[in-house]
Amino acid sequence: MVAHSTTSGGRPDLPLAAEFPEPSREQWQSQVHKVLKRSGLVGEEPPSGPVESVLDSTTHDGIRIHPLYTDAPGDPGLPGLAPFVRGSRPQGGVAEGWEVRQRHEHPDAAETNREVLADLYNGVSSLWLRVGSAGIAIDDLADALNGVHLDMIAVNLDAGSEVAAAAKAFLALAAEQGVPAGELRGNLGADPLGVLARTGQAGDRATAVELAQRCASEFPQLRAITVDALPYHDAGGSDAEELGCSLAAGVTYLRWLTEAGLDVDTAAGQLEFRYAATADQFLTIAKFRAARRLWEQVTRSSGVGESARAQVQHAVTSQAMLTRRDPWVNMLRGTIATFAAGVGGARSVTTLPFDAAIGLPDEFSRRIARNTQALLLEESHLAQVIDPAGGSWYVESLTDELARKAWSWFQRIEAVGGLPEALDSGLVSEEIADTWERRREAIAHRSDAITGVSEFPNLDEKPLERTPAPQQPGGGLPVHRYAEDFEALRDAADRRAQRPSVFLATLGPLAAHNARASFARNLFAAGGLDATEAGPTDDVDAVVAAYTGSPVACLCSSDKIYAERAAETAKALKQAGVKLVLLAGKPSDHADVDGYVHAGGDALTVLEAVHAELGVRR
Repeated sequence: MVAHSTTSGGRPDLPLAAEFPEPSREQWQSQVHKVLKRSGLVGEEPPSGPVESVLDSTTHDGIRIHPLYTDAPGDPGLPGLAPFVRGSRPQGGVAEGWEVRQRHEHPDAAETNREVLADLYNGVSSLWLRVGSAGIAIDDLADALNGVHLDMIAVNLDAGSEVAAAAKAFLALAAEQGVPAGELRGNLGADPLGVLARTGQAGDRATAVELAQRCASEFPQLRAITVDALPYHDAGGSDAEELGCSLAAGVTYLRWLTEAGLDVDTAAGQLEFRYAATADQFLTIAKFRAARRLWEQVTRSSGVGESARAQVQHAVTSQAMLTRRDPWVNMLRGTIATFAAGVGGARSVTTLPFDAAIGLPDEFSRRIARNTQALLLEESHLAQVIDPAGGSWYVESLTDELARKAWSWFQRIEAVGGLPEALDSGLVSEEIADTWERRREAIAHRSDAITGVSEFPNLDEKPLERTPAPQQPGGGLPVHRYAEDFEALRDAADRRAQRPSVFLATLGPLAAHNARASFARNLFAAGGLDATEAGPTDDVDAVVAAYTGSPVACLCSSDKIYAERAAETAKALKQAGVKLVLLAGKPSDHADVDGYVHAGGDALTVLEAVHAELGVRR
């Protein structure tokens, strides 16, 4: 028997694991090997390296994600202290949570005002306004903010190349309201490098510097500059590329501001960084932690005092991850991304409404977006723990590796003269384009699955209709959504008067063909294609008798039945009029079979070929 100690309160202290022998790593790996062997991932003999390494995956930055982390990471420091990995404030968000910041861009000022007041009444604590020709007209800014007390609510402008006029109108409105200069909060949104990235046209450096000087001298709680990393994310860039570009932008702004006479601490205080948060929760958590560490390294090297080195972060749930098809799933993506941004230590968070990829959000989607944050803050109490991810060996390791990748990319940008030169020379666009193609390939093979689009699509869904959002300026880096290729196929199929269909030539009894038929049906639905099945069949004649006349057929059955009947069934179907015969399973040698559909295969290429055979045109 094990003797149990007693706590001071008289309760037995039960060391529940003490009565069991401590398992060794080798014993654990033996059990892992058994499970993987049953799954078909390994053979009878274990692989040469650690058996669990077959479960490794790789991010778009080349970082290997392991199923188990056994090495203690280095010391990330303390919350609120350099290098700020664990948060920019000692108390984290315990006292006030994070800032709930909602985006508004409706060109009708009266409608924007109704939306703004509804948001503020229902829990939003900060506003992000797209102002100018791509949003709220500058002359309508006062109407859009009618009834908003600027001494109580932080306003963050996003006016692109029209920042000078937008800032002038906003400051005039604050003066008209009699807001004391010391109480005006938010950000005027100057970001000339962001303008360059999005439009290919140089932004207004002089205005950015002038606004920073004015904020520093007159408005102690108002920042002038947003370092927006979203253009790099929206173009398909990786997390490290997004971080590296933001660092390069921040360094450029520090140079401009100090050259104009601001001391380096004041210059650093004028910057707020905007990053994307995605449904990959651990990478998002690591990204925000790595961003603070990297910025601390930059500012420390620049002579910034420790108290001014903490990066101010605004998280925005990724526009690129949103889908137009099955947009309801975007609620789940947004919840995970918001959770990750909060855990990662973002100072303010914007949850984009689930219909933001379709057009201007409606009242329901805006309510769900703000209530997502309210639930995480008020019901889940997510902000009541300081750095909840701290100490996780996985998170700490991922943070470190991501920071190193981002620093390497940042050094490449600096080596060519900084971000303006890297954008003008094409270095940034070429690097991100390469990443986008790798990401696109992973999406096409469905190793990067998109629920509701490339996986588990709903052909019966009724598309949502929304008022088109204002067209954002382009001409610089492209803007992508991860689902765009599959959704283009769905759109093309939906334009047909009758939905195109594929014939599933199911061989043998239900137990033999059901799994692969379900897989094939799901795959074809991702391209907007219906599928009709032959049902249980005993021979080739039964399959041909059930044939529906589609020019495309897909054989579905077990490997054993394929060996017996695939070739003759494919030949018979072609004689019956089929032009393209596919087989659900790994590629093998079957006569008259033209292609294969299987897990890990290029689903997009298969669907494009099927569309072509069915006469579906984009």
